[in-house]
Amino acid sequence: MTEAHQEKLRQESDSIGPISVPAAAYWGAQTQRSLENFSFSAAEHMPMPIIRALAHIKAAAADLHRQHGLEDRLANAIAAAADDIIAGQFDDQFPLAIWQTGSGTQSNMNVNEVIAGIANERLAGTRGGKQPVHPNDHVNQSQSSNDSFPTALHIAAALACRDALLPSLDQMHAELTDKAQRWAAIIKIGRTHLQDATPLTLGQEFSGYADQLAQCRARLEYSLTHDIAPLAQGGTAVGTGLNAPADFGPAMAKALHQRTGFPFTSAPNKFSALAAHDGLMALSGSLAVLAAALMKIANDIRLLGSGPRAGLGELDLPANEPGSSIMPGKVNPTQCEMLTMVAAQVIGNHQAVTVGAMQGHLELNVFKPMIGANILRSIDLMARGMAGFTQHCLSGLAPNEARIAELMKRSLMLVTALAPAIGYDQAAKIAKYAHDHNLSLKQAALDLKAMDAETFDKWVVPAHMLGPEPNSPVTN
Repeated sequence: MTEAHQEKLRQESDSIGPISVPAAAYWGAQTQRSLENFSFSAAEHMPMPIIRALAHIKAAAADLHRQHGLEDRLANAIAAAADDIIAGQFDDQFPLAIWQTGSGTQSNMNVNEVIAGIANERLAGTRGGKQPVHPNDHVNQSQSSNDSFPTALHIAAALACRDALLPSLDQMHAELTDKAQRWAAIIKIGRTHLQDATPLTLGQEFSGYADQLAQCRARLEYSLTHDIAPLAQGGTAVGTGLNAPADFGPAMAKALHQRTGFPFTSAPNKFSALAAHDGLMALSGSLAVLAAALMKIANDIRLLGSGPRAGLGELDLPANEPGSSIMPGKVNPTQCEMLTMVAAQVIGNHQAVTVGAMQGHLELNVFKPMIGANILRSIDLMARGMAGFTQHCLSGLAPNEARIAELMKRSLMLVTALAPAIGYDQAAKIAKYAHDHNLSLKQAALDLKAMDAETFDKWVVPAHMLGPEPNSPVTN
């Protein structure tokens, strides 16, 4: 090792012994060991929302520990360093991988060491080290990775849903609701099994999409309130709360509520909060349901916009970019393709979370980093995907009313309106005859002498086929 290289290092130590750490780094020995033992690309770094959530925990704990003897100058230094981390001033100090110990211990210690390093530089002029702020004794006081890390996962997921996912979902829902209202009078043919069915309005069709998203939002809100708001903090190592004050869990939940604005509570049973992550899996399940809804909506819009001349062509999709390197003038439904790929990835993430949630062995689940990272990836993907889809696709959608009317008038399933008048079998005979002889339903009915033109026109009125018959009450 050259002398110049040696000058760029400093010595830190942990229970295993001394280790060289980059002199410019704020982290300490345990972070350095993790860096050397778990080598992954920057794309696999622990998500920053988890790091910032851990910083919230450290700041809240430092403030509470004033009541239990922590000097004000140390508490202030810890809280200030944590708040700077939350503000994004030290993102480069958190290089550890998701793929580490399953409790998240190394990332918890990474945060402890960096906060101590920042605080010590400000208080004593020396970067890193353990004096006057110790990463374990002070920053991690009354905590274990086993309760702090799952608490951080809940905080990160709650804030990501509140600040990114739900606003994007609301924007998409609002756009779909607006279209449902504006297109309420456009009558089109329905389709089941990808075959012609009875009429509905384009507004009714889009109201179904809007309702799917409303239901998804309700599921997410329920999960955030019942599954994510309860926090593991206070359970320490195995759920007993060893080395923490008796009221530490509820006090931390209150403090984190005040810091974030999210109504966190203290989990009533810390043993399940450490050993099982059913709540996180439930949230992931709600995200998977949203992904399935987005897949349905995007695929329907892609089908309705197919063509423009050789497909259904009922919707005109925005032309955002050229669609082919060889076919001039081709435009593809790229936003639909983006959102369906996002949905597929979220379903895959949920599968990983499901496997992770199974790994609660005795007093600890040891798949915490993978569970948290996949949930945050799903939230981020769908928040960005829905925002882009709403802006670049939904907002510019337009109905091709001429094409809609043409297809509706040609549909054989308008014959359904005749069934109450002439019976199912006779109506089916008209439809089959029309199809076999390439005739309109009306002409087929006349050819078969099933009814006269006036009677046909009286019964086959698409505008009258959009709901139940108002004068036909159900009788028992």
